[in-house]
Amino acid sequence: MAYSIDRYPSADSPRLGAMTLSPVAESVPRARRWFRKFIAPYNPACSIDDCVLMISELVTNAIVYGRADETWTVRVAWYRVETALRVEVHNPGFPANVRMRQPDAGDAHGRGLLLVDSIADSWHSGPSRFGGTVVSFTMADAWSPDEVFGPVLF
Repeated sequence: MAYSIDRYPSADSPRLGAMTLSPVAESVPRARRWFRKFIAPYNPACSIDDCVLMISELVTNAIVYGRADETWTVRVAWYRVETALRVEVHNPGFPANVRMRQPDAGDAHGRGLLLVDSIADSWHSGPSRFGGTVVSFTMADAWSPDEVFGPVLF
């Protein structure tokens, strides 16, 4: 498992952090913990709990639906885009397979994107710049337009 944190985000480099995860079930709680830990110093106004729930759903989907002939990983990255927080989850797999389902009440699965759609201000899926698929969500107004990021110290 690996993660990286950008300590000096700016308009030229808006990424606040990223992690690379193995496609195993244990990576889902790890993604939740790491995101919660590394976004906290930026003090976003949006609900971190909501973001953690959506990350959990998207990482689970990436693990379940990602496909590759060789060893692969799930990548999660989060960015400040003006006043919004954007989170991306990348995995190998065919982008056209991402779709919202309409599960029956008794179905045990199929609600992940419905949750993302109901919580996030917007979401998107398509081809990943790493190959495969990216699914991202945006939380608008995560920061005040006047708030400037400085160095983050841990």
